[in-house]
Amino acid sequence: MTDGTQGRDPVRRRDARRNRELLAEAAREVFAEQGLDAPLDLIARRAGVGNATLYRHFPHRAALVDEAFRGALAGTTAAGERARAAEDAWPALVAYVEKVFENLAADRGTNDLMTTRLEGVGSLDAVHAHNRETVDLLLRRGREQGTVRGDLGTEDVLLALATLGRAVPALTATAVDAWRRPLALLLDGLRASPTAARLPEPRLSPAQLGEVLGRLGGRRG
Repeated sequence: MTDGTQGRDPVRRRDARRNRELLAEAAREVFAEQGLDAPLDLIARRAGVGNATLYRHFPHRAALVDEAFRGALAGTTAAGERARAAEDAWPALVAYVEKVFENLAADRGTNDLMTTRLEGVGSLDAVHAHNRETVDLLLRRGREQGTVRGDLGTEDVLLALATLGRAVPALTATAVDAWRRPLALLLDGLRASPTAARLPEPRLSPAQLGEVLGRLGGRRG
């Protein structure tokens, strides 16, 4: 015979796993609709649990974001791999950036993840690193092929893309594809041109870019 405790433990564990799954699903939906600043109590309500349950599973926002978006940005990484494999750098860069912006336009949470910095989101670090490596490789290859202006730094491009990316939700709220025109203008400024004025110094370092993106996104707790 047993005292019943052992029989209840598996039930509690199943309930805990289910609550965690419900919270992650609700967070993914709410973040997609409202961005990463969405109220955590709204996520708890949509999951059908209390705030205490949410904080027991996810003691801070970054932990919930990490769980909600784990694997969700695989499409961005796959697009980067396709761009890296292409022979001609310029069309590969354009196709990659357009794919990233399509994702930004479709999902407010993804937009926040890709255009700002949020400390403590382990699954996101690899995506940011892969994105930077992809852009860096395509710029270097484009300079060698004479299709990308020679004075561009990788941080120059990442900052420009992130800044425009932050405007995408407002643009899509006005017209679905309104982001495509300013993106085309931005990309055109990356092309090699004998009449282009040289960019002024200084360039941002990777660390400085991280600081800028962190300030661009504000505090999230």
